[in-house]
Amino acid sequence: MTDLGKERTEYDKGTLEAADLGVDPIVALSRWLDEALAASALEPTAMNLATVGADLMPSSRIVLAKRVDAEGIRFYTNYDSKKGHELSANPRAAANFFWPLLERQVRVEGLIERTSHDESVAYFHSRPRKSQVAALASKQSAPLTSRAALEAEVSRLEQKYPTEVPLPPSWGGYLLRPRAFEFWQGRRSRLHDRIRFEHAGKGWKTTRLNP
Repeated sequence: MTDLGKERTEYDKGTLEAADLGVDPIVALSRWLDEALAASALEPTAMNLATVGADLMPSSRIVLAKRVDAEGIRFYTNYDSKKGHELSANPRAAANFFWPLLERQVRVEGLIERTSHDESVAYFHSRPRKSQVAALASKQSAPLTSRAALEAEVSRLEQKYPTEVPLPPSWGGYLLRPRAFEFWQGRRSRLHDRIRFEHAGKGWKTTRLNP
């Protein structure tokens, strides 16, 4: 096995000051997402979503952010999935965006709530049809007898719904309302730049952290 302890990467693509981010971390995150898109970063909207359920055991997985605005970050999934059950038991989450190409990451911590039914319907029907059928066919996180059984269910639903695919009753959106952000820019010799934002009244308090 490769000696992982010898793996090293020097980061030298940028620096970060609080003034570079401005006073609104949502605006700063939106700008960094735009820059990741412009740089053709792989899966620029991917974020690692961490949740903790009633058993207090943390778990994480990659989801795709689908909207970032003044309210927060929206993503969509099956409410009956493992993360859905955990978010029902404990409506708090942390997310982490990482763009190796830009040597940047953003951590977000906050409260979770479901989006409205109408919003979930609108987004669901904006997806490619095959993705709609897949969401209807998959009982996400539940045991599956075989890949063939899943593909057979997809074929059945494609025939049953040749035009409009209905929104699955257990599928929809979540809104992560941020309470804290951390913006990270890689620097040489592991002396990274870290700027934290914490919600304070109607604004945000910023702090530079040790790397």
